[in-house]
Amino acid sequence: MIRVLLAEDQSLVLGALSALLSLEGDLEVVGTATDGEAALGLARDLNPDVLVTDIEMPRLSGLDLAGRVREELPGVRVVIVTTFARGGYLRRALDAGARGYLLKDAPASELAEAIRRVHAGGRAIAPALAEEAWGERDPLTDRERQVLREAESGASTAAIAARLGLSEGTVRNYLSEAISKVGAGNRAEAARKAREKGWL
Repeated sequence: MIRVLLAEDQSLVLGALSALLSLEGDLEVVGTATDGEAALGLARDLNPDVLVTDIEMPRLSGLDLAGRVREELPGVRVVIVTTFARGGYLRRALDAGARGYLLKDAPASELAEAIRRVHAGGRAIAPALAEEAWGERDPLTDRERQVLREAESGASTAAIAARLGLSEGTVRNYLSEAISKVGAGNRAEAARKAREKGWL
């Protein structure tokens, strides 16, 4: 049996995934979580074979969760299941250690097969995204991404500096670099463009 842990913040989707995967004779859903922190705790306790997670979740995103699992539980393989059909997200997921990346509109049989493939040591990537992911690289550093995310919410330079423990000048430098790298005219446009590419 392949032991599977599911992490998804929408209860209806979580229940449907659990029920569908439980119909597979070789898959056992050993736990479910509705936020990233809870999923990490369950992964530590249950040591599943495969963790299936969404990207956007409370407390710890699926990408951050994948990175933490790679560091702490290298034997647990991660499959991302998301609505984000963008190459930038796929690249970031792979960089975080995910072995699979599927879209939520894929048939349940495709998810089950992806879990089997990843468990066996392979990769499972949505075909529509695979080619796009190896095109344009994410130009942002982690710190530029962090500052741009804060700016996206409308925070002032001073507020961003206070929140991140940086000087206002440093924040302005990171924003300037990010704006330049994504080819935008201002911070709002930079955040929008980066979000569209899957870089935020």
